[in-house]
Amino acid sequence: MKTLFDCQQLDAQDRLRPLREQFSLPEDVIYLDGNSLGVLPKTAAARVADVVTREWGQDLIRAWNSAGWFSLPQRLGDKIATLIGAEPGEVVATDSTSINLFKVLSAALTLAAQDAPGRKRIVSERSNFPTDLYIAEGLCKERGYQLQLVEPNQIAASLTAEVAVLMLTHVNYRTGAMHDMAALTALAHQAGILAVWDLAHSAGAVPVALNAAQADFAVGCGYKYLNGGPGAPAFVWVNPKHADRFWQPLAGWWGHAAPFEFTPDYRPAAGITRYLCGTQPILSMAALECGLDVFVAAEALGGMAALRTKSLALTDLFIELVAQRCGGHGLGLATPVEHAQRGSQVCLTREHGKDGSSSGAFAIVQALIARGVIGDFRAGDGQQHKDILRFGFTPLYIGFEEVWIAVEHLKQVLESGEWKRPEFNQKHAVT
Repeated sequence: MKTLFDCQQLDAQDRLRPLREQFSLPEDVIYLDGNSLGVLPKTAAARVADVVTREWGQDLIRAWNSAGWFSLPQRLGDKIATLIGAEPGEVVATDSTSINLFKVLSAALTLAAQDAPGRKRIVSERSNFPTDLYIAEGLCKERGYQLQLVEPNQIAASLTAEVAVLMLTHVNYRTGAMHDMAALTALAHQAGILAVWDLAHSAGAVPVALNAAQADFAVGCGYKYLNGGPGAPAFVWVNPKHADRFWQPLAGWWGHAAPFEFTPDYRPAAGITRYLCGTQPILSMAALECGLDVFVAAEALGGMAALRTKSLALTDLFIELVAQRCGGHGLGLATPVEHAQRGSQVCLTREHGKDGSSSGAFAIVQALIARGVIGDFRAGDGQQHKDILRFGFTPLYIGFEEVWIAVEHLKQVLESGEWKRPEFNQKHAVT
């Protein structure tokens, strides 16, 4: 069993440890929720203040040119491209993940209707992130398609001649299970199906190779592992072979070939730029760039390969310690043990009582938060899916000693039964 001293030694040997100094982390907090909201880069507050007071305050409207505001979606997109296996000029940072998914899923359905008319089905995972399913459900109702939801082991068999699009999230938000993007994309293409990927729990956490996998479309989030701040702009990637074939449905002026000609008719820009819509949120863009710049610094320390190695070591350690020190309290493991199938989070399960009583998973997480160990909770559906205690391990700023201490707190919460206290069973608007 790893001891606290062992974990301290691992931290001392960690070549990525200096990256932690680039973030503003509260004292006495172990933050294991970066898979939901990343932490504050130390440069972000000053950068946003500079945009407000100098660029906006002094240059005013001139800052669109003098401060480079207008090119921010492409500039940030190029920085994201290096993390997801795309080329410069193939990604833009813009809008939210939901809006970008609407764009690319609409485009995919249009493309499928042109190339394979008669296919009227979208396949997705039953436990996919709900907003993705809601967007797909809305488009299905609008266009007369069917949304087919399957379990992970049913995906390959569901890729039939009736299917137009396979829409998956690369790393499952509930379990941390990671799909084989290249293999599933190849299977989809063999069946004449387009592949749309959501990288919300992948970008900045695990290596992604969109071009190598020959994916068709991808979207992702800026405020999780990319540390762009609450509500940070998301991003969108389109395989270059598709990008100029049709309009995306939200044809706004920023996606126009010449937006400042102000013509009454729409002429889409070439390539990925046409996936922009309206005016960009400049303050949020500036904050997101601070998060992305940490990955630029990480390149000198081994980049995504080194981050992935540390992520697996952190999650291995957490899984090992929970199994050794927290047995007998009804915890299970939803996250795959196999490295190739695991993202950068570990999800523990807890059974509901035989009488239908609460699993206590929510209250256990709240008790941990009160102790300064911040994870989060995801409810089960009472049938196929159990309640989840979810812990994200961001290798940019999480260390091995913190993992050991977090498990010690979990052990104490379980053994003492403090999670049963009323204040830990009171749910708020955000759980």
